[in-house]
Amino acid sequence: MAFYRILMVFVLFIAAVAAHSTTKCNGHAEYCNRRYSNVSLIGAHDSPFVGPLPQQNQNIEVTAQLNFGIRFLQGQTHQHPENGKLELCHTSCLLEDAGSLEDFLRTVKTWMDNNPNEVITLLLTNGDSLPVSRFNQAFTSSGIKPYAFVPPSNLKALPMNAWPTLKELIDSGTRLVVFLDYGADVTTVPYILDEFAYFFETPYDVTDSSFSDCSIDRPAKATPDGRMYIVNHFLDVDILGILVPDRLSANKTNAATGPGSIGAQSDLCRSIHGRIPNFVLVDFVDQGDVLRAQDALNGL
Repeated sequence: MAFYRILMVFVLFIAAVAAHSTTKCNGHAEYCNRRYSNVSLIGAHDSPFVGPLPQQNQNIEVTAQLNFGIRFLQGQTHQHPENGKLELCHTSCLLEDAGSLEDFLRTVKTWMDNNPNEVITLLLTNGDSLPVSRFNQAFTSSGIKPYAFVPPSNLKALPMNAWPTLKELIDSGTRLVVFLDYGADVTTVPYILDEFAYFFETPYDVTDSSFSDCSIDRPAKATPDGRMYIVNHFLDVDILGILVPDRLSANKTNAATGPGSIGAQSDLCRSIHGRIPNFVLVDFVDQGDVLRAQDALNGL
């Protein structure tokens, strides 16, 4: 009897070790012990704006983007001029309205509920300079707020070497990291973080298909020290003075290697800033080979 008890304990121990060894964070066991600030991810630029029209930046819906493997979603917000709601609108709600921020967040929450080992990052723009309380209302009413990561309250910005690992974010249940480009106030809404306190960005609305620039565009006069950074790797084409996403070049723009590729611009940025980008924003995530590029950036 004692032998069987010992055998059972041994079997349970082996099962526990095996389960631990196969744990994956964002799809890879290698990510689990990496700090959030030490993982490079491809992001969906203007992720809510889906369709074939010139003002639309993605081919597949947000849930499909997440199923595809995208873990960084960016979107523009505006106040609707008629109903006053906080909407996901491209430049203006008259041009492109993808619905309310609350509905978008509810979609992301549903996906996160069903995928418990995934860390998601949201970057929202505040085109109408609305108070951060408006965003807090949408996060609260959508039910996604409990997932949000809150840094220590005594810090203006969490240092790069103080970020939790992906596994720590997952284990704590706070695996949604939220940034707002303008109007964040962590003294009142501590989980909506000031993008430019944490990041610098390369130029956007690029029409140079070689992506030969990796200078710091925003914030003005920023230095790379102590900040993560975002590479804006989405290509526009100028049509009679109006910039629209270059859909026809997406396979080449979103390639992992080659001239004008994700890999090529990331290599340029690494040579200038001394480290790989934290996020690379692209249009049409289903085109090219964005996940292979992501694996290469992370040394997988």
